[in-house]
Amino acid sequence: MELRPGLHRIGNDLIAVHLIVTDVGITVVDTGLPGHWKPFLRELRALGRDLSDVRGVVLTHGDSDHIGFAERLRRETGVPVYVHDGDADRARGAKPPATGPEPKRLSAVLGFFAEALRRGGLRTTHLTEVVTMRDGDVLDLPGAPRILALPGHSPGSVAVHVPEVDALFVGDALTTRNVLTGVEGPQPAPFTDDPAGALDALDRLAGLDAGWVLPGHGAPWTGGVPALVDGIRAAASR
Repeated sequence: MELRPGLHRIGNDLIAVHLIVTDVGITVVDTGLPGHWKPFLRELRALGRDLSDVRGVVLTHGDSDHIGFAERLRRETGVPVYVHDGDADRARGAKPPATGPEPKRLSAVLGFFAEALRRGGLRTTHLTEVVTMRDGDVLDLPGAPRILALPGHSPGSVAVHVPEVDALFVGDALTTRNVLTGVEGPQPAPFTDDPAGALDALDRLAGLDAGWVLPGHGAPWTGGVPALVDGIRAAASR
């Protein structure tokens, strides 16, 4: 699905994969689950492109519902898969720490896990090779993505700022749809290692200009970064 010229989304508001499409190639931001591979190939064909046009993958963090087909793509094409060094072990298969109890609605939980099962969530293939990145890096990939560390959801969570397509990819640093409750709108993401740290990290988004803010779960946000951050803080205080 084209969101705007050069910016495409695969998946839905439960689990999303994003593409930065330029004349010199394609950057993939997060790779969802293994079952997003075929929709990814279909999107490439619809664009008149193929795997040879993909230059690399950027992971916003190392959780299983974001690394999806990254290893398959790396093996088949040799492209680099970038992840913050704080999440490199998680992307390679290290088990994340347990988080506290979360509010839930049965219908939302069932819907999320049904989608995860449909997309191969039980057959995760972890990365065997990664290229680590750090805060402030500008990657040599289409769109020149700039990395902004947002630790909290995980130690190596990042935002990926791509002014060329007016987009900020935030992974699970925040969400616009809680997959466990079904509640929509800006809010902290569930399954967060350090909730207080994740809220503090949002200060790093101050001053960023992005018409499209793209979480890994939930609808794209087009209301501006300041309003998004204010909404998350308000939701966290309730």
